[in-house]
Amino acid sequence: MPRTIHEFREPERFVAGTVGQPGDRTFFLQVSAGAQIVSVQIEKQQVLILADRLGYLLDEVNRRFGTAVPPETSVVADNSPLTMPIDAEFHVGSMGLGWDAEAAAVVVELLAVTEEPIDEAMILDDSAEGPDTVRVFLTAPAAREFSARSMRVVAAGRPQCPLCQQPLDPAGHICARSNGYKRDGEFSRSLEFVDPEVLAILGRLVPGFDASFEVDNADPDEPRSDDPARDDEDEPGPEPGDRR
Repeated sequence: MPRTIHEFREPERFVAGTVGQPGDRTFFLQVSAGAQIVSVQIEKQQVLILADRLGYLLDEVNRRFGTAVPPETSVVADNSPLTMPIDAEFHVGSMGLGWDAEAAAVVVELLAVTEEPIDEAMILDDSAEGPDTVRVFLTAPAAREFSARSMRVVAAGRPQCPLCQQPLDPAGHICARSNGYKRDGEFSRSLEFVDPEVLAILGRLVPGFDASFEVDNADPDEPRSDDPARDDEDEPGPEPGDRR
């Protein structure tokens, strides 16, 4: 089937946005011009990379060609959410960036996921064969604002744990760096804090580390079988006349 290329030379809007709550967000890029709106699903890391590389491209265009570009900014004029309903055309697999000197515009190309590796020659190419594509032309100010909004969208997720740098969950967070493990100490095996996957990872990485643990569902107020007091109570007392 011939590929479909959605091309926007003068988009009215090109933004990154999400659907869902922090920790369970789905990322989209959405471009519109008049009544035409096209959305594609994209990974969070891809949004971050695209925003970063756009800024780098603008700086290079200014350095190499002397083209005037606005400075990097954190100001975002468009804070509106994505236009609903969202019907994603495809999931982004590859991305391309270019500079159209004649149009004085950044060219952003988003290509659908494919089972086969993408030949770089397909990027920014109009050949009939290849993955479906969304191609967007952005002025330098629009590209700067896209980057600024994208960075803000990515940062709006869950805050990071200051110890392990992993996202913090509202329902709780298991931090591998604050669970009591020390190289010369004893690892806490309290099920309230320990994730079995964390134990398994430490078992592979730390020589001699015992990654086994047992689930104890007994009532903490009941004497345990390994409790010396319980052993004394269970041991039969001496019979009358029995001398020990």
